[in-house]
Amino acid sequence: MKSPLSLGLVPLGVLIAVASIHAQQVTKPTITGSINVSRLETTIACAGATGPEAMPEIKKLGFVSVINLRQASENGADVPAGEAAAKAAGLRYVHIPFNAAAPDPAVVDRFIAAIKSPENQPAFVHCGSANRAAAMWMIKRLVVDRWDVDKASTEAAALGLTSAPLKQFALDYAKSHSQ
Repeated sequence: MKSPLSLGLVPLGVLIAVASIHAQQVTKPTITGSINVSRLETTIACAGATGPEAMPEIKKLGFVSVINLRQASENGADVPAGEAAAKAAGLRYVHIPFNAAAPDPAVVDRFIAAIKSPENQPAFVHCGSANRAAAMWMIKRLVVDRWDVDKASTEAAALGLTSAPLKQFALDYAKSHSQ
């Protein structure tokens, strides 16, 4: 009987593992009209302020949806223009206003539903600075993907999470909403 190594199965497994690790590396693409963009190659991008002029480039990068976490009252948010530009570029647009000063678990529930929906994947998630976007993604990693806290925290930091209160909110939400 041939061993798995002689059949080439072990090297293939190693290649798949390496490809999987590489596929989840965070890159920092430049998109005109968007700041602080961090992309997990096959899954998601988290960004800060993203204007209507960025939508065609977001589409070219292969995203199918834009999830905007900015409140309409934020300076420069212009939600109607962002939505119109996203739709004109052929992107789905989901607006889930998230107040970082008073985070609401119900808003996270809406985000989880949107990010898990196959028609929204891959998603470009943005807020004003990338903090809220990365915090929401961290919650998704903890609650849905069941990642450990260290791994999810490291990825969230790479995606733009710098706010200690938002990180704590993410951890508290995950602790109370384990699926």
